[in-house]
Amino acid sequence: MNAITSEKFKASSTNSSIIHRLCSVGILSIGLLFSLASTAAEKADASSTNADLLDSAIQSAHRTTEQKARDVFRHPAETLRFFEVEPNMTVVEIWPGASGWYSAILAPYLREEGKLYAAQFNEKSEAAYFREGRKNYMEMLRDNRAVYDRVTVTTFDPPAFLTVAPAGTADRVLTFRNAHNWYMRGGGDAKILAAFTAFHRALKPGGILGVVDHRLPEDQPSSKQETSGYLHQDYVIKMAEQAGFTLVASSEINANPKDTADHAHGVWTLPPSLRVDEAEREKYSAIGESDRMTLKFVKK
Repeated sequence: MNAITSEKFKASSTNSSIIHRLCSVGILSIGLLFSLASTAAEKADASSTNADLLDSAIQSAHRTTEQKARDVFRHPAETLRFFEVEPNMTVVEIWPGASGWYSAILAPYLREEGKLYAAQFNEKSEAAYFREGRKNYMEMLRDNRAVYDRVTVTTFDPPAFLTVAPAGTADRVLTFRNAHNWYMRGGGDAKILAAFTAFHRALKPGGILGVVDHRLPEDQPSSKQETSGYLHQDYVIKMAEQAGFTLVASSEINANPKDTADHAHGVWTLPPSLRVDEAEREKYSAIGESDRMTLKFVKK
């Protein structure tokens, strides 16, 4: 082979190698694009499936007419999506109360792939309200085992009973309109902090704490937190951060600008309690349920 032929052969080989590499890169790129597209499609399908499951749970026949009537004020679909609750998660609901308003949605939503812990009132509480509330909730679970048979009930009564679920097992801890109860009647910072610390302990790293509660306007004095049922949003954030949480987002999903939070009987002036004279029921019914903060915290 002469020199010219040799150089041509080398050039041809080099070009072939470059073309081969470019083809390989192209194939890999196409493969990556298909993989990304497939992953995106799978996520979209999962999201759509989760949304359908949640909507089905909200529309379930076992939910009473009275429960469904409150959806317009409590926005369960939007709230649970904001807290990123998925059907394969372990979720702790704090103090679901006598009627289990959110349990009626969470139990069927989580039943097949997830787990629901109901951190309920203390059955031996000195307060009849709490004893009766837990009793009624347990009867609800027993009366509809097809929906509630996989719910695990624990006891939450800060600062004495704080194990809402095994430590480090929960993906989500959710508390709806409860924090004010821990603050009132002398509970103050200590009881609020004990509660949030317990939630932090129950969550996995990266787990989310979702808080909804009645919001006291910042221009009203903090002394009203003791009796009104409303709390300053900044105060709730501060106490959660002291317990080790980081605020990642807040939402106005459950806001109600009609609520001045300045009522004779506190938040119980408004629906559903309506602790007012018959002549005033229409006035306060028109306001609707309370203005509420909706806060999402993460355990780092």
